[in-house]
Amino acid sequence: MTEDIPANTRSETAESPANWVRVWDPLLRIFHWTLVVAFATAWLTADEMQSVHEFAGYAVASLIGFRLIWGLVGSRYARFSQFVCGPAATLSYVGDIAKGRERRFLGHNPAGAAMVVALLVTLSGTALTGWLMEEPGRAETAARQLQFVAPAFADDDDDEAESPLKEVHETLANAMLLLIALHLGGVALASYRHRENLVRAMVTGRKRPPGRGDIA
Repeated sequence: MTEDIPANTRSETAESPANWVRVWDPLLRIFHWTLVVAFATAWLTADEMQSVHEFAGYAVASLIGFRLIWGLVGSRYARFSQFVCGPAATLSYVGDIAKGRERRFLGHNPAGAAMVVALLVTLSGTALTGWLMEEPGRAETAARQLQFVAPAFADDDDDEAESPLKEVHETLANAMLLLIALHLGGVALASYRHRENLVRAMVTGRKRPPGRGDIA
């Protein structure tokens, strides 16, 4: 049962930045901000600067690959095993947010963990569909290898074959915008509730140490 503790409870020893602890390692922070730049570049250059768009897409794909590896062998708070939890825990935490009694997590909280997974999955789909569109025949070859029945890819007309894939690619890219908006809203809410600047924490890597009721 979740303990009913005010979300803005502070530790008395945490007022000075000298007492803050390292949470986000340098590679994780570099990954985060580089991904922001890469996705923004890919979005802004779509249908305008194809070569730049493709380069940014490959950068996104490479960053996702790094994050998956780092989620297994990286520092404590970067590891998926440390923060990914099941649907029940996530829904319970969201309910606590609605009641204004969610506890502070030193790393990702359950809602933030769900957002990390959603962003990585959606980005992976966006990068994959973009790669399949880059050269004619890739989608059809991939469909055959996966033994996937895709009538649209069986058409000899490349333009018609590409259209459904392009729609999926654009839908995933638009879904990313929604997820980013939700992510920013969650960051703003958690920053306000727990009286700490989470954007600054992703720059410096440091947060105030866990206080009473916090989860480290």
